[in-house]
Amino acid sequence: MLKLISFMVTAYFSLFLSLMLNVNDTIIAIATPPGEGALGVIRLSGSDAIPIVNKIFPGKDLVAQPSHTLHFGKIVDGGIVVDEVVVSLYKNPKSYTGEDVVEISCHGSVYVLKQVLQLCMRHGARMAKPGEFTLRAFLKGKMDLTQAESVADLIASNTEASRKTA
Repeated sequence: MLKLISFMVTAYFSLFLSLMLNVNDTIIAIATPPGEGALGVIRLSGSDAIPIVNKIFPGKDLVAQPSHTLHFGKIVDGGIVVDEVVVSLYKNPKSYTGEDVVEISCHGSVYVLKQVLQLCMRHGARMAKPGEFTLRAFLKGKMDLTQAESVADLIASNTEASRKTA
C-alpha cells in the first residue's frame, strides 16, 4: 500500500512539473561556475540537442556519431569561427537526463561562453531553469526524488561535512 501511495505521489508530481515546464524543449545552460577560467562547459539536453550543435559544428555529422564520444572542431557562426571546442555526445537513454545530451567544452572566456550559448539559442535551444537537468533525469526515471534532492544538496555543499551529508 505504501508503495502504491508513493508511486501515485510521484506520478502526480511528475505530471504537475511537466505541465509547468515544456519538457519537450531542448534546454541549454552553462555548466561551469561563473567567471573566467581556462575552460567553460555548455550543456544541452533534449531531442534537438545534437541537431542544434550539428548546425554550428561543421566538418562532422554529429547525428551519425556514436554515443559517449568526443569530437574536436570549431564552433562557427556564419562562417566566422567563434572558438575551437571539444563536443561530447551522450545519446538517449544513456545520459544524465535520459535524453540526448551534448556538452561543448570551450575556452572559459565569459564572452565566448555567451556567444556559443546565444548561437545555440538562435538555433532552437532555450535557457534551462535552475535544476531542470536534474528534473528531467527524475521525470525520465534516471533517479528517484531522494537522489534528485541529494544532487541539489551536493551542489550547494561548501564543506566536507555538508558534502558527506548530501
